[in-house]
Amino acid sequence: MNEAATRLVRLRSWMADAGLDGLIVPRTDAYQSEITAAHDDCLAFISGFTGSAGLALILRERALIFVDGRYQVQVRGEVDLDAFEVRHLRDEPIDRWLEERAQPGWRIGMDGIKTAFTLHDRLDAALTKRGASLVQTGSDPFDAVWDDRPPQPLGTIRAMPVAASGETSISKRRRIAGKLREMGADWLIETLPDNIAWLLNVRGSDVEMNPVPHSFLALGADGTVEWFVDARKLGNDLAAYEIADVTLTSPQRFLDRIAEISVNKVAVIDADFAPHAVRAALEAGGGTITQTSPVTLAKAIKTGAELEGYRCCHVEDGVAMTDFLAWVMQEAGRRQTASPLTELEAEARLLAFRRERPGFIEPSFRTISAAGANAAMCHYAAKPSTNAVIDGRAPYLVDSGGQYLTATTDLTRTLMLGEPSNDMRVAYTAVLKGFLSLMSVRFPTGTQGHQIDAFARRALWDVGLDYDHGTGHGVGHNLLLHEYPHRFDKRPNLYGLEPGNIMTVEPGYYKEGVFGMRVENQVEVVADGPGFCRFASLTLVPIDLAMVELTQLTPQETRWLDDYHARVRYTLEELVRPETLPFLIEQTRPMAERRRDIATGA
Repeated sequence: MNEAATRLVRLRSWMADAGLDGLIVPRTDAYQSEITAAHDDCLAFISGFTGSAGLALILRERALIFVDGRYQVQVRGEVDLDAFEVRHLRDEPIDRWLEERAQPGWRIGMDGIKTAFTLHDRLDAALTKRGASLVQTGSDPFDAVWDDRPPQPLGTIRAMPVAASGETSISKRRRIAGKLREMGADWLIETLPDNIAWLLNVRGSDVEMNPVPHSFLALGADGTVEWFVDARKLGNDLAAYEIADVTLTSPQRFLDRIAEISVNKVAVIDADFAPHAVRAALEAGGGTITQTSPVTLAKAIKTGAELEGYRCCHVEDGVAMTDFLAWVMQEAGRRQTASPLTELEAEARLLAFRRERPGFIEPSFRTISAAGANAAMCHYAAKPSTNAVIDGRAPYLVDSGGQYLTATTDLTRTLMLGEPSNDMRVAYTAVLKGFLSLMSVRFPTGTQGHQIDAFARRALWDVGLDYDHGTGHGVGHNLLLHEYPHRFDKRPNLYGLEPGNIMTVEPGYYKEGVFGMRVENQVEVVADGPGFCRFASLTLVPIDLAMVELTQLTPQETRWLDDYHARVRYTLEELVRPETLPFLIEQTRPMAERRRDIATGA
């Protein structure tokens, strides 16, 4: 905490020298990444908060940190609450706070390359109403106050084979260039690394578990491509890449270059992700069209080769995860008193199981291995100071995934090793019923995520419960875990679902200080008759039913579970370890057998 206080003093000294009354510190980088390189993790540096969503407002006499519902517990354990006031990122956003409390004449600084222009405009409007102003810093303030700041990453870039992507880069570029011509645009200025990776059929390693290279790109309506990337990431032999017709330019030239090429031209930039500095550079030369990037929309509909990649890697991931769950049940039960099983040990063992599977590269995110009260923090990460024992007193939640050569996985399971309390049974049964409701829904093609989000919440609402996070998100093809634009959420999401989309379904419930639980499968949107779709599960891992009130499951819910578990068992029984097979058989038993055992007391 003393170190954090010192950092705040130094930053406030820099603000005073710059004539600023406040400074916006975003969680994001120039690419609006959810997970940044260490060099750009400025919010964690100044506050200690390590979550993936948030921002801070540093004023001369006070500091505020804004985080969403997933991190309301975590943030209070990571930041100095004497130095920072915690606010809800969605319910009481920073622009509303400034509109209500900013003082006339305030000058609030922000780094334009790290702030999306939609956020810039909200901040600017709020401050203007109060007679205050939003000021571009012109340079990165953390260069002056972060003495041992890590360097910019130089991760190696690898080619994604066409056999895995299903389409050549030149074909993708021609498609997108055609979209630009339809829009009446001359250029697409792309700042999202996963979009660029998809378009050029490459993958990167600048940030662990996020296989995208940090770069920018300009695509012309005539097919011209200029890629702003550090060439050292590519090496000397470019034969494996589909970039023979691509101009390589230093990222340091990006803003100046787009100002040059956009003179008297119309450029497309993404309304939600393009930095304010990019818009400012474009508007100095020509016009702009602000909308969701056509690359984002094209990438969300997977090719046949990509879909087959998801299906194959989920078999491998299902083996690893089922072996792991069986191991947890055995080890936790065997080691109740002597050297009990802990969250960190379990996390390491899961990674070891995954490393045995063909095609595995690395985790797709830091595994959430959470026992007891730790599971009440949606994005908890175990560390030595919090490393809890996995035992029968409370549920054990594991949310994990892998990056494979052919796709990305993400799933959550909750195990109960002992006798659950009534509160646990009520909550878990509602979570499972919500999961089954959304998993089995049939919906018109083009249905938007928020229109069916309530299917997953209804059973929880019926017993007076809810959860403060989205119900699901898109998943990239050996790309980012959270792929824009589709999501299931209470908030509007105006992108229609159609065959070829990949999503997660993940309702949960969290009782602060007591327990947390979630069930999550990754799914493929598939056609289900003329004009309709449904979800086909990609995840192949048993769902633990130890906390479920079986009498509350409907015949439809029972059929879904029986069909799913039969498929899991058939697919995995000859692939899992011999010692896993009894666990797999027990976990996938038909519901009629389970009910008969309960009735007879077996």
